[in-house]
Parts: sequence; C-alpha cells; structure tokens
Amino acid sequence: MKLKAQFTILLLISLSSFHLMGQLKLVDPKATKQTKALYFNLKNLSEKAVLFGHQDDLAYGIGWRAEPGRSDIKEVSGAYPAVYGWEISKIGASMNIDSVDFKNMIGWIKEGYQRGGINTISWHLDNLKTGGNSWDNTPSVKEILPGGSAHQLYLNKLDLFVDFVKKLKVNGQKVPILFRPFHEHTGNWFWWGAKQCTPEEYISLWQFTVKYLRNQKKLHNLIYVYATDVFKTKDHYLERYPGDDYVDILAYDDYHSIKSKKGTEKLAERLKMLVELAEAKGKFAAFSETGLETVSIDNWWTDILLNGIQKSETGSRIAYVMVWRNGYPGHYYAPYPGQKSAGDFIKFRKNPFTLFESDLPDMYKKPKD
Repeated sequence: MKLKAQFTILLLISLSSFHLMGQLKLVDPKATKQTKALYFNLKNLSEKAVLFGHQDDLAYGIGWRAEPGRSDIKEVSGAYPAVYGWEISKIGASMNIDSVDFKNMIGWIKEGYQRGGINTISWHLDNLKTGGNSWDNTPSVKEILPGGSAHQLYLNKLDLFVDFVKKLKVNGQKVPILFRPFHEHTGNWFWWGAKQCTPEEYISLWQFTVKYLRNQKKLHNLIYVYATDVFKTKDHYLERYPGDDYVDILAYDDYHSIKSKKGTEKLAERLKMLVELAEAKGKFAAFSETGLETVSIDNWWTDILLNGIQKSETGSRIAYVMVWRNGYPGHYYAPYPGQKSAGDFIKFRKNPFTLFESDLPDMYKKPKD
C-alpha cells in the first residue's frame, strides 16, 4: 500500500520537474552533477512528502556501537532513514565529540550514499579564541574573521574539513553533503549565538566560509544549509541571513514546540513562515533538527511530530525532518526495539507522506522530462 501511494507521489511531482530544473540554482555554479541532482530532487519531493532523518544512525544505538549494518531505525521499522546526520566537532582528532571514529564516519557516509541515502554534516566548532568547546560562549566570531587573532586557527580547521570531504568519494564520484555550520544562532548557547556576535559579524563569517570552501578550496559537492533555532517572525529569521548567494536551504531546529500536542500550533506557524521565506527566494526549507528526549509519549511520532508538520499545507512542504541521536539510555531521540513509541513509529513509517531510504527514487540523477 505504501509503495503504491509513494509511486503516485513520485509520478505527480515528476510533472513539475522540468520546470523546476530551470529555476533552482545552487550557490555553487560549479556544483557536481550529483549535487545538483540531489538539490533538485529534494525540492521535488518536498512538494508532496517529507524525508525522515536520524543523527549518527549507523554509528551506534541503544545497546550497540559500530556494528556493521545496524540501525535502531531499521530494526524498528524495517528501513534505514532517508537522511543521515553526522558531526565533525574535534576534526583533526581520531574521534568526534560523540566518540565516533572519523575513519568509520567516512565509511558510513559512503555506505549511506551507495544505498541512495542523503548525508548532512553539522559542526560544533570549538571556541578557537579560548580553546573551549562550542558551548564556551565567549564572543569569538570577530577573532576568527580575516585580521582576527584566531583567523589562522580557523583556516587550519577549515582545511581539515576540506581534507575530510575530499575523502568522500565512491567510484570516482564525490558524495554530495548538506553542510549545516553555525546552527541555532538565534539562541545564545554557542559562541556564534545572537548575544555573542553582531548580525554583521555572523554574516561575514558565513560568507567567508562559503567563499573559502567553494572558491579557494574548490569543494563543489556541498549544499549550504542555514539553520536557526526558534524564531518569532520572518524578520527575526532573516536578521543574520547571509544572502541568497550564500544559502541553498532555509532550515531551523526546534526542540521547544514538540513536547506536547499543544505545541504543534507554534511548530506549524514557524514551518509555514519558513517555507514561505524559502519559496519566495526560489529555494526550499527543511526541519533540520528536532526530537523528544527518550520519546516519552507513546504516540509522539504521529500525534505530535507528523501532525505538527502536516497541520499547515504550506508548512508541510519541507524537504526533510531529522531527529537527534540515540546516544545512551536516558539520552535518545528515536525508538529502538521494545521502546514505548516503537509501534507508533511503525505507523509513522507506513504513512505515505513519510519517506525512508528504501522509498526514495534515485536522488543523484536529474529527473527526465
């Protein structure tokens, strides 16, 4: 039943594919063919469905770590997520902030890509001025911009990221990456947050980063995702927006509006504003990070998350939604076998509106006329 419904969805959206191909433009005019195809296909799918994602899905789960083929999502639902989230904090060391080995991460990114999945990377960059972590909110943005005391340290970190991305190749093809740096900046918990730098400083940092990676280091397989935390108005969302020439996907993170069914009104309101902003700019939107820790509500997946996304027809036109990681008992955001919300998650997976990896068309080929 689900496959039939999804075939209908894909047939309907294919009718608009040719028109979209002429309109959508990445901020990197030299983006690889696979990267361009992924961008167009994400936009196409966003019209009728939402892709489901999970942070660190292949790396570990509740009761296991680094076991080939394992995934809490797959073991509950029978399918891998469509989107895999990864984190590169501590790049240059052997493991990231969540004890994921970077060599293994490269392998898992390639594995997901080979199956047709999508990879997104976030970066909880350390405070390069103080040597603290990203939650050390000592103002530092000015210091890592050109002319700042920590600018060379930032270049060194960017170069490590460049080396990492260059290793992401399969059969000679560069794996496209949704890159989501300096996220949740409408909050104040990171050193790049709203109280730690001016809008002008944040915009300069974003623009410098894009130009350095795209123009100087010739990385042409990145799709740039601008993701705030919660926002009050469209003007608030755009206060630190780097400009249409530097952003591919407009996104936001929200752990605040998904704790009860009452909160879905606010979620729907924000998603509607987000999609309207994105579409007005000829782009599309994403719900880049969310989740309820320990998924303590039995029917959270259908009654709160899915209900909130679908409450507004406009707001439902997001490309994907990603929940956070299954770190350990007491800190997880997706079900595992036997977890109280597992049954509801299966209903969520079977809904024709939600797409998992096995439901996807070939995301790395442009649609035919």
